[in-house]
Amino acid sequence: LQAEEAIAEQIGAPVTKGPVIAAPRPIGQHDTVAILDFGSQYTQLIARRVRELGVYCEILPHDAPRSEVARLNAKAFVLSGGPASVYDDGAPSLPPYVLQSGLPVLGICYGMQLLTLAFGGQVEPSQSREYGPAQIHRVSESPLFEGLGGDLPVWMSHGDRVSKLPEGFAALATSDNAPVAAMGRGNLLGLQFHPEVAHTPQGSRILANFLFNIADLRATWTAESFVRGAVEQIRSAVGDDARVLCGLSGGVDSSVAAALVHRAIGERLTCLFVDNGLLRQGEAGEVIDTFGRNMQMSLVPVDASYRFLEALSGVSDPEQKRRLIGNTFIRVFEEEALQLGEFEFLAQGTVYPDVIESATPER
Repeated sequence: LQAEEAIAEQIGAPVTKGPVIAAPRPIGQHDTVAILDFGSQYTQLIARRVRELGVYCEILPHDAPRSEVARLNAKAFVLSGGPASVYDDGAPSLPPYVLQSGLPVLGICYGMQLLTLAFGGQVEPSQSREYGPAQIHRVSESPLFEGLGGDLPVWMSHGDRVSKLPEGFAALATSDNAPVAAMGRGNLLGLQFHPEVAHTPQGSRILANFLFNIADLRATWTAESFVRGAVEQIRSAVGDDARVLCGLSGGVDSSVAAALVHRAIGERLTCLFVDNGLLRQGEAGEVIDTFGRNMQMSLVPVDASYRFLEALSGVSDPEQKRRLIGNTFIRVFEEEALQLGEFEFLAQGTVYPDVIESATPER
């Protein structure tokens, strides 16, 4: 539930500026992993895999201040991969608080190379960039590979490699193109490959070994716990009298947001559904039946298809279409909201990757 002031201002008078209510952050309720993003295309996938294993996590930019990380009360760090080379000028560096914390750390690809530099090892360009399937060969025992075989198929994506192990670290695995495909020292682990992708068949098992065997975390993060926490937080923030207006499209994001808010405050939620004429055949009727009739939500449907189609007439540029659709939606929403009375909150459904993409500089 997000009452974003910028959106509220565009919608107009009925929506007053209330506090921002983000997705519930269960600080203290669940063990948490802080994932530092160094620009990898797979960072969001790391978070997905960790949560699938029942552990709560959040993605933070690699230069997040210590105070932002402290808010999480994290029990472990995961350092993502990234497109840079650690020896380049201006390359993202490892925040000092990561190692100062004494917490378990799993460095993946670029993250492993950062650990290497931090402890005096060496990273150099590979003779040939390794991208795609590879076979690693385990050379040392480690809890990270507990229950797995000696040779494992993995997915590599790197142009650099560790040429000299950092102080105190042991090589755990090698590949034909990487003399150090995995390394470890106590609760500090590094992988040159990507355990989060489907092309590493045992990747989830490797992540589970890090979370549970090395970091000793609890698998308490479930869909049920999220719903329970979200409902409690929404009730607490909205209070006993305030009303909430939700822009409902029928898509996953807004539908989940509407369902959570409705469970929390019932009839004090009003959903505004704008039919833009660009939906699949029969979809508008399905949205009305599902949320209005079946779920008994207060749903206000608006057929504005003629306005959208008129605005798009003769337009071929995709970006211009996107802007026209967005602007038309705001105007329609504004006009309809004015007729529905006063609301203290605006509910907006979004997914975690949207939050990250909105906050992360373009790469």
